[in-house]
Amino acid sequence: MFEQLTARFQEVFYRWRQRGRLTEKDVDEGLQEIRRALLEADVHFKVIKTFVEEVRQRALAQPEILQSLTPEQYLIKIVRDTLVDILGREARPLEFSRTPPTVILLLGLQGSGKTTTAAKLAKWVKERGYNPVMVSTDVRRPAAIQQLKVLGEKVPCDVLEYPLPNRPEAIAEDALRQAKLRGYSVLIVDTAGRLHVDPDLMAEMVRIRDVLRPHEVLYVADAMTGQDAVRSALAFFKAVDFTGVVLTKMDGDARGGAALSIVQVTQRPILFVGVGEKLDGLEVFHPDRMAQRILGMGDVLSLIEKAEKAVRREEAVELQKKILKDEITFEDLLAQIRMIRRMGSIRQLASLIPGLPTGAMDEMDEDELRRLEAVILSMTPQERRYPRILNASRKRRIARGSGTTVQDVNEAIRFLQELQTMAHHIRKTPWGKMLKRFIS
Repeated sequence: MFEQLTARFQEVFYRWRQRGRLTEKDVDEGLQEIRRALLEADVHFKVIKTFVEEVRQRALAQPEILQSLTPEQYLIKIVRDTLVDILGREARPLEFSRTPPTVILLLGLQGSGKTTTAAKLAKWVKERGYNPVMVSTDVRRPAAIQQLKVLGEKVPCDVLEYPLPNRPEAIAEDALRQAKLRGYSVLIVDTAGRLHVDPDLMAEMVRIRDVLRPHEVLYVADAMTGQDAVRSALAFFKAVDFTGVVLTKMDGDARGGAALSIVQVTQRPILFVGVGEKLDGLEVFHPDRMAQRILGMGDVLSLIEKAEKAVRREEAVELQKKILKDEITFEDLLAQIRMIRRMGSIRQLASLIPGLPTGAMDEMDEDELRRLEAVILSMTPQERRYPRILNASRKRRIARGSGTTVQDVNEAIRFLQELQTMAHHIRKTPWGKMLKRFIS
């Protein structure tokens, strides 16, 4: 989402690094460029003003910084720290009640992703040992209840159903009663949305809130809508006073202004960000990590967390053994492709790697991974284990079966050979010998 903004920040940092000593004029020119970049990213003008003034004030408050041998490092740190402040400083955890059930109320406009977020949240709390149940109070859109039921089966999680017509606050009141009687530890309440903010919607939200007295009221905002998300968040905040924000569609092509504006405008923290349609695509929002991602510094901790979640220990050990024995096959390559898929898209993973230039992974896109996977899946088990038997006729058969060309099949073979060569070199290094002793 932040590719363009990241590229602009990196341009400013590069120019600062090229100067031996920085002057006040150099700082102002860099900040002017940052101001334009933030405006283009659809960041709220008040947030931009606060950010630029704070960076300038911190930089010029210590004249010795500009006169040092590495002034750009101090300036980049100031920009990073100020951006963390704008985003909320520290991650705020979801608060659970000591007396169950913990009630979580989701608010937002139509199409913001409330229902999907409800299911993602149910999966998230379930993975942490809680017993969630979901309910929809949207009585105007019958498909909302059916959608929640389908998502509930995928979590899996129970969904309370009520006949229509009915009053939203009556559904909410009985759902709370049922959650207590049946021993659920978390009640997640999905609500109706509108295409725009209107008095009837706000009045309905207030009635539901008063009946439930929820522990968390989360505003679900579509990050793709930019300033519209900020304006509607402010309207909901004034009417209902939510406790936190969930930003959805953070893997889209929007400019990212909502993420940088919504905390400052509402003075409420972002708790989660939604990425993708899969139910495991809900991430805790860490302001410091997001700031580093925006500035092109990567996010190693999030990358490690994704790897730990996606990579099974047995798979990793087995691959290490094969590397040390020079036994990497197409079956191992297929397993690695699927592991990458579990971690997320290549684009998302690239944004987490420190020092990787913006767009560096654009050439290796999802289509290439799908093509490589199709080629491997069109091979027989014997061909995957012993690629040396792949002659011209076998390659033509694989190409027809995978919907690719013989050239694509040759590229897959060449890629495997490069991996085998790399594994061979690793085996001869001191690290490879140490790994061998560790595994044995």
